[in-house]
Amino acid sequence: MSRSKWKGPYIDPKYLNLKKANPKKNIYFMSKNSEIIPKFVGLDFQVYNGKKYIDISVTDSMIGHKFGEFVPTRAKFVFKKKSKK
Repeated sequence: MSRSKWKGPYIDPKYLNLKKANPKKNIYFMSKNSEIIPKFVGLDFQVYNGKKYIDISVTDSMIGHKFGEFVPTRAKFVFKKKSKK
């Protein structure tokens, strides 16, 4: 179920005043449910997935999506192969 249009996109209030201050400095971000807005384009974020921070560089095509869509939280399962003796 999506958020009502009259409410607008959800963005964590402490990240609303971000500016392009230092391009080398990553912004640590723990709110995966926040939506990406045009103000974030060109910034680099490090989004917390529950275990470590994942680097994300925001582009134009990401606007309107949530940060959690670009951060995998589960490891891929790989079957172990049996070794022949």
